[in-house]
Amino acid sequence: MALSALAQATRLAVFRRLVAAEPNGVPAGDLARDLAIPPNTLSSHLAVLARAGLVAADRRGRFVVYRAVPARLDAVTAALLADCCGGRPELCMPSRVESARSGEEPEVFG
Repeated sequence: MALSALAQATRLAVFRRLVAAEPNGVPAGDLARDLAIPPNTLSSHLAVLARAGLVAADRRGRFVVYRAVPARLDAVTAALLADCCGGRPELCMPSRVESARSGEEPEVFG
């Protein structure tokens, strides 16, 4: 479910923006403005990401602030590595993991 949620370009853009804003999150209105997404459309995309466990909402006064859920992304990544590498994570291109840690953008987000 998480991968299908991120397969759509707008949802991926929303998720990337939220990951970049960790740990503070981003108010829904700011997300809509920053990404030029109509609020009702953004709401639908956030709902899909929330059902996939990739984002969480936190009410702060009159604002709803959305945050990425890094633990869910870690779990998805771990499952992919375990599945794709036949239980041998050393086979799964460690250079891509290292480049992601160093701040280079992985090809999948390109």
